Amino acid sequence: MKNYKADFGSIKWEMPFDGVRHKYLDQDGVRLRLVEYSKEMPPHWCEKGHYGYVISGQMEIEFNDRKELYNSGDGVYLPAGAAYQHKAKIISDIALVFFIENL
Repeated sequence: MKNYKADFGSIKWEMPFDGVRHKYLDQDGVRLRLVEYSKEMPPHWCEKGHYGYVISGQMEIEFNDRKELYNSGDGVYLPAGAAYQHKAKIISDIALVFFIENL
């Protein structure tokens, strides 16, 4: 049976690595993901595509040619691929972000 509601309250948090915990729902080739980042997240370059919304907190994302500051209420559009690699740094104690990602 397909889910038409992502009940994040009933999904358990997972910690894929230090400084990051997330909850997600995968369906029809799309992942809905709620991510909580902390300052303990180790810096790393990422080439995956991410599209989402900063619910709370503040983070800086470094690209090959610049850095962008993202605040609560900002949208995030990060295309996939080496040309768009990015690295996030959490400025506030915690940043909570909602993503929609292609699987």
